[in-house]
Amino acid sequence: MLLRLSTLFVRTLREDPVDAEVASHRLLVRAGYIRRAAPGIYTWLPLGLRVLAKVEQVVREEMAAAGAQEVHFPALLPKEPYESTGRWSEYGPNIFRLKDRKGGDYLLAPTHEEMFTLLVKDLYSSYKDLPLQLFQIQTKYRDEARPRAGLIRGREFVMKDAYSFDVDDAGLDASYAAQRAAYQRIFDRLGLEYVVVAATSGAMGGSRSEEFLTPTPIGEDTFVRSAGGYAANVEAVTTVAPAAVDWSDAPSAHVEDTPDTPTIDTLVALANAKFARPDREWTAADTLKNVVLALVQPTGERELVVVGLPGDREVDLKRLEASVAPAEVEPAGDADFAAHPELVRGYLGPGVLGPNVEVAEGAERTAVRYLLDPRVVAGTRWITGANQPGRHVFDLVAGRDFTADGTVEAAEVRAGDPAPDGSGPLELARGIEIGHIFQLGRKYAQALGLTVLDQNGKAQVVTMGSYGIGVTRVLAALAEANHDERGLAWPAHVAPAHVHVVAAGKDPAVFEAAESIATTLAGRGVEVLYDDRPKATPGVKFADAELFGVPLVVVVGRGLADGVVEVRPRVGGTAEQVPLAEAPDRVAELVDDLLAD
Repeated sequence: MLLRLSTLFVRTLREDPVDAEVASHRLLVRAGYIRRAAPGIYTWLPLGLRVLAKVEQVVREEMAAAGAQEVHFPALLPKEPYESTGRWSEYGPNIFRLKDRKGGDYLLAPTHEEMFTLLVKDLYSSYKDLPLQLFQIQTKYRDEARPRAGLIRGREFVMKDAYSFDVDDAGLDASYAAQRAAYQRIFDRLGLEYVVVAATSGAMGGSRSEEFLTPTPIGEDTFVRSAGGYAANVEAVTTVAPAAVDWSDAPSAHVEDTPDTPTIDTLVALANAKFARPDREWTAADTLKNVVLALVQPTGERELVVVGLPGDREVDLKRLEASVAPAEVEPAGDADFAAHPELVRGYLGPGVLGPNVEVAEGAERTAVRYLLDPRVVAGTRWITGANQPGRHVFDLVAGRDFTADGTVEAAEVRAGDPAPDGSGPLELARGIEIGHIFQLGRKYAQALGLTVLDQNGKAQVVTMGSYGIGVTRVLAALAEANHDERGLAWPAHVAPAHVHVVAAGKDPAVFEAAESIATTLAGRGVEVLYDDRPKATPGVKFADAELFGVPLVVVVGRGLADGVVEVRPRVGGTAEQVPLAEAPDRVAELVDDLLAD
């Protein structure tokens, strides 16, 4: 394969695009791999498509090796299957909905569980047909509120989604393990560092869920790991709750004047100045912060909740959303407080919340729901709001003086927190989600009536697994991991070409020699990008070679007078001066070595 830059449909840019926040976005646009069509939507150009195809090929090969068969669904789908599973409404504003000319409701597919389920239902009816694994590589659509970082979070993206179908849970476990192993092989082959972490299932549902994250400072996902091997997305971390405390000798709760203390810091300072304790100073961890939030359901229904947590912690909205999915979470606004005058800003306490509110016989309970951090266990003593401006209550004991409607995982996770499995303190890192696997169980099969007859002729609901890879996101992650200040630096097995031949000069002999090397290599099956532009200066050609990121660069230029050409790796390594006649053999050898790594 020989690509000539004189005719290739590409234009490089010397300046970064104004909307580019991360290196992969900047460099993929500057190198002419993609072009922005709209926020979160990109046009793929020839070089970009070549890289994308190579990533897809690795995925296809490993899916086939795992026993999965490829199919392809439409992206434009009818409403009814998604309505049957509840996801037409659960997705809320995050999907693109549209009507046809007859008024029928459709959506642009964000994912295809329903369609895979219905396809298998249409064709299979016996346990003898299972196990079955199907996959597709297809464009998906999600109406991201804030698309960002180029291909990392877009509104249109390419995804590989696979689904397994089994008669029983043991079969699902085997299918899940096979797909998990296939994912490890895929990312190993692509050369991407990855961490497998426990995750939440969200709108997908199911009992078990794991994410594959590639660590990077620009990642949107925060994950934790311990030296003992625990790893989880921060949203899936469960708090290690302390044991209950004996409150038999606790003093009675007492309300004190605490003027001008609307924040935790001001409250702690006043407590130490006016209400000093004999054993130690008060800290923010002794205060019970009550945060008012609104849960917005996909239907638009709005519910206020208050999250109570130690005052040295902040609410992590992503963790809270994982606990209350499919609702979205937002801070309470002025209208919310106006509708609930009992919620005194800065001085809110449990007395007016949840089950703590006394209700007259026959009256309707209207208290705002109250959810506590798991650290707030029975017997713990707190300073918290007295529900009056300028006043707080001290020595308020959980279980004795107040209770809640339940607990919730909403507090931020910190470095040094104990791992839930006892494997040591947690470390925090950031990463890009490149894959996600789920044990869906019977949710979709039950909703859509997917059953098979077992050995006894009895109908059994099929159990399913779902396995996704963000193919375009993987490409962006590869670009993030393989670049320098000059441009991209692709691994050989995903690069748009193996070799970039540069004719550096205006002497016809330079072009003749470069042409000979390029065509000889292409004839041997080496993928060659040949810069044969007659009017481009050597400086422009070298800058473009660094920007494109092809792993080997062959420069035919000044050295030709001495009968040599320069062969140099895009990054690392040492440039070689190779005799012209030996250049094709030496370059082909180096390409073989790169592809074998």
